[in-house]
Amino acid sequence: MTEATKMMLVQVRIADGVWEGLLSGADTDAPAVAALHAGRAVEGVEVTPVPGKAGQFAVRVPIPAWALNEGVQTFVLQSGGQTLAQFTLVAGQPLEEDIRAEVSLLRAELDLLKRAFQRHVREG
Repeated sequence: MTEATKMMLVQVRIADGVWEGLLSGADTDAPAVAALHAGRAVEGVEVTPVPGKAGQFAVRVPIPAWALNEGVQTFVLQSGGQTLAQFTLVAGQPLEEDIRAEVSLLRAELDLLKRAFQRHVREG
């Protein structure tokens, strides 16, 4: 099993424009972690050892202004070609309209199923 297969990266929080996570299962050396958004590398990723915790590292990814746009934005964190984690940011008015349309569609489908079920109960 390679080092990349043993590693696990979990989100801790997003605060002040920085995604923070905890990487475990790595060797004593800090692994190289890359963050990508739409195939573009995010600069300034930091991987630092957690004091007193062998094999654990704090990972910080600054969220660049160029990546903040309307819609859904997904960031992927990788090491050694393996995806360790991903996070998503959602913003903008068009998204609200998309969600409203989706909820409306779900309600219509639910009403259709409800009528079909009621018809089935009456006939059966």
